Amino acid sequence: MAAGLDQIFRKARSAEKKGDAEAARRLLQGVLDSYPDNVAARTGIARLATFDADGTPPTLDALAASHQRGDHRETIRLAHALAVQHPSMRAVPMLLGAAHLALGDPAGAEAAFRTAIRLDPDTADHRYNLGLALSGQGRHDAAQAAFEQAVRIDPGYVDAHVELGKLHVEACRPQRAIEQLTIVLDLAPEHPMALYHLGSALAAAGHVDPAIDSYRLAARVDPANADAHCQMGNLLAGCGRVSEAIDAFARTVALQPGNYGIEAQRLYLEARLADWRRRDDFAGLPIVVNVGGHAIGPFTALAFEDDPERQLQRSRVFAASTMRSTHAPFAPRPRAADGRIRIGYFSADFYNHATLLLIAGLLREHDRTRFEIRAYDFSPPRDPAQRALVADHVDALIDLRGMTDADVIDMARGDALDIAVDLKGYTRGYRAGLFAARMAPVQIAYLGYPGSMGAAFIDYLVADPVVVPVGNEPFYDETLIRLPHSYQPNDDRRAIASVADTRRDHGLPDDGFVFCSFNHAYKIGPREFDVWMRLLAAVPGSVLWLLDCGVEASANLRAHATARGVDPARLVFAANRPHAEHLARQVHADLFLDTFAVNAHTTASDALWAGLPVVTLAGRQFAARVAASVLTAVGLPDLVTTTEAEYEALAVSLASSPTAIGAVRARLAANRLTRPLFDSAGYTRHLEAAFEAVHRRAIDGLPPAPITIG
Repeated sequence: MAAGLDQIFRKARSAEKKGDAEAARRLLQGVLDSYPDNVAARTGIARLATFDADGTPPTLDALAASHQRGDHRETIRLAHALAVQHPSMRAVPMLLGAAHLALGDPAGAEAAFRTAIRLDPDTADHRYNLGLALSGQGRHDAAQAAFEQAVRIDPGYVDAHVELGKLHVEACRPQRAIEQLTIVLDLAPEHPMALYHLGSALAAAGHVDPAIDSYRLAARVDPANADAHCQMGNLLAGCGRVSEAIDAFARTVALQPGNYGIEAQRLYLEARLADWRRRDDFAGLPIVVNVGGHAIGPFTALAFEDDPERQLQRSRVFAASTMRSTHAPFAPRPRAADGRIRIGYFSADFYNHATLLLIAGLLREHDRTRFEIRAYDFSPPRDPAQRALVADHVDALIDLRGMTDADVIDMARGDALDIAVDLKGYTRGYRAGLFAARMAPVQIAYLGYPGSMGAAFIDYLVADPVVVPVGNEPFYDETLIRLPHSYQPNDDRRAIASVADTRRDHGLPDDGFVFCSFNHAYKIGPREFDVWMRLLAAVPGSVLWLLDCGVEASANLRAHATARGVDPARLVFAANRPHAEHLARQVHADLFLDTFAVNAHTTASDALWAGLPVVTLAGRQFAARVAASVLTAVGLPDLVTTTEAEYEALAVSLASSPTAIGAVRARLAANRLTRPLFDSAGYTRHLEAAFEAVHRRAIDGLPPAPITIG
């Protein structure tokens, strides 16, 4: 029997060598048919299964060739076949791992690279590749260890140093990243990715100008690096170098033609300069993007289209494409022992910012016997005195700067919040990803972003009957909390400076009607401006007092006036002043003219607090109805119009009649301290009632439901 089997095996091997895999397979199958447990026959058939259809056995040359031409699936097939025949061949797992990485399978790559390390433990490449596979799985600590092993084996391993620097950036360790990437640039002074990640590290450390320089050099060394142009543009925009930022974004879009998010940002920056040449292009930007595409930031869209349905769609697309959480599922913690409802306010605006100006009274008036107030702060390092004011009115002020989202989520969950409040939404500096992982049983969008976040992880949105009229609920994915007057809080101790100045001190005429609009330039479009220029033409001697948004914006607005037949000298620009002084100078204006798609928000309540009437046009989306809300809450709903014609007619009638404008100013003066808009304590009680209602539903195991207070 054994002799017969030996002869069959010899014939099978001969057929295999001749390339006749089918003949060899038939011979070995015959052995298995008679002897099902024969290991040699079974192994031989398994080996033959790896041969190509023409009987060609796999070779290292064939494997290398498939790798070179980028045929990753064929590489994986050949690598597995060769591993069966030659389990100690060192090149096989390396190429197998590379193919798995290329196909987006970091776990498969990890297994292959660990095999490579077992076969060849002293090769730095294998440790580096393992680090890439671990990083691709989000296992950053293990990846860091692998990269560190690579540089211990080869201290000059540039790419491993780069990956370490990148990991330090992602882990909010900017100083360690800077040190690591400096090593790279000593070894390779113009390494493009080292320069790019160094830019990110410097920016995170607050070194903005050096960060811009690093991104600029990265883009020069590697002109195709769209991300370098993009990040440079973001930093330039943030420090007010708007024209340079527009150029950087233009280069980004040229390299990534489908990057609609950056194209929208570019149009938004042009609006900040009152450059309207391409303004109508926004309408052609799509809402839906392909998988892996670039969604438009919802905030950038607000000034271009007053459409709550499209705003919701954009928010949904943005949330779905950018707000994915890999954190462990949320599990509620035991309630606070003292029975207080624990509220966490999350913001990057706990400094001299409009949000803090609005909520200062709310924080001060919170009933701390019933509510524990915690402020989670990721503000830029600006005014420590302002931050100290927050600390005086909360139970805890927690500095989140330098913390990763994962660390913040773990900490916030450990704090056992009952309600987490997002004061940012999609405005600058937002960290909505924290809420995507869920940090509390109830999560509320409030104040910062005027619209729906389009995200399932936000349970409620604070509104009022004016900003979201009955019937507009389908435009909001959140369940609505409607406060009885305005959704907007205000501080009834907001200081107004005592300044003995005159109109002439501000460049205004001694006589003549002063229209003003202290909205930022991005809110001003051709629609508003056309009306304003007609108002100047209709009211002799009048001027328009605008916020100075920079030399370019002022020049463009003057040019727009000239194009409409108005003397550009009738546009007067107000320089930035401390807030109390800004409020004080509004005594020299007669009427505030609101913008349309995005109203004056804090700016409107500032004007009213300073005694300056506001005329607004109530639009459709939340952002276009805020001034209507605050005017209604201060008892001046007759200054709210619904068409451009009404808006223009009302402004002309007030400007043409000293009696009419005087009567309005008198009513505002009477209402200012008697109507709900500037009642900080009353407002706080209403918001607290809403917090209690949503908290009670959560405790009772009930889903969110509409809440109407008052």
